[in-house]
Amino acid sequence: MIKKPISADSHITEPPKCYIDYIEEKYKATAPHVTFMEGVGDIYVIDGMTNPIPMALVAAAGKAPEELSMTGARFESLHKGGWDSKFRIADQERDGVAAEIIYPSVGMVLCNHSDFEYKRACMKAYNRWLLDYASEDRKRIIPLAQISMGSIAEGIEDLKEIKKQGFDGVMMNGVPAELDYDHPDYDKFWQTAIDLELPLSFHILTAGDSGGVLGGKMRGPRINGFQAIIRGCQDIMGMLVFSGVFERNPDLKIVCVEADAGWAPHFMYRMDHAYKRHRFWMKGQELKKLPSEYFKENIYMTFQDDWVAFQMADMVNTKRLMWANDFPHSDATWPWSQEVLNEHSRHLTEQQRNDICHNNVAELYKLKVAA
Repeated sequence: MIKKPISADSHITEPPKCYIDYIEEKYKATAPHVTFMEGVGDIYVIDGMTNPIPMALVAAAGKAPEELSMTGARFESLHKGGWDSKFRIADQERDGVAAEIIYPSVGMVLCNHSDFEYKRACMKAYNRWLLDYASEDRKRIIPLAQISMGSIAEGIEDLKEIKKQGFDGVMMNGVPAELDYDHPDYDKFWQTAIDLELPLSFHILTAGDSGGVLGGKMRGPRINGFQAIIRGCQDIMGMLVFSGVFERNPDLKIVCVEADAGWAPHFMYRMDHAYKRHRFWMKGQELKKLPSEYFKENIYMTFQDDWVAFQMADMVNTKRLMWANDFPHSDATWPWSQEVLNEHSRHLTEQQRNDICHNNVAELYKLKVAA
């Protein structure tokens, strides 16, 4: 029996008062908010960040390619399920999905804010709002909290709070304020996540401006920047493997989100080559296993429209692949997910398809979702 898929990466559209209504008093005047810009439409403004976030592409799922644009959107015209959970289940039914793991939209850009105290306040506000949003149906709307990582001690404190609040996992900030994630001092943080059974996710566009997508400098035409989006996640995955994070913390579960997966077989091969050939002069850390073995065991990957990922499934650990629909973003497969899956996965066994589209994400987050 082919099981109903669970999207391992879907999003909300933060409503205009998401942060203002849920943030502590100190930050209400500077909280992220929506405003109208002539010629652009509704935009999200984040205090301290130069480039506002046009809402048009945030909720462009289902539009034809020639209709995609960064301008012209008004909030009331966006997919209601993105900000009002009363409409979310209908969106899931239309796409044929059983449940969704929920990530932010504005919160992705917020990860790149330089003020970690401000960022932490905003993310705590978002977490409070998200719990209310998800309360409509916690079996089908699975919320992941955001964490700012201003310090290791703060991170551990936030993990404990997030667990008490009832979240199912944590979306990490791409670049922490204190040291970097390869440092052994983070082992206390990783172990806390393991003890609390909280999978940790690194999403694209949260570790700097890859390829100028967020408004920075890019090489060539703008579309070339699309190719660079996944590189921030690749850098993090490689860093965690090569630095021995998984060797020291073998039960750590990391999710590489929306960075596709078709590249993984070559990436693992190249890591093994680098380790075997170059680790001595490049001062690489001695590992008990090859880098690819840690990658296959500890790293989960989400993807939506990635035909190559399905074709290469036998070259990776199919127990670590997790399909997603990315609703309501412009790169979403919604509302054509069933057609995409039927085309891309028709060569797989029933067990492989069920693992990639349902079982893996259900087991990772301990979900009880009807098949």
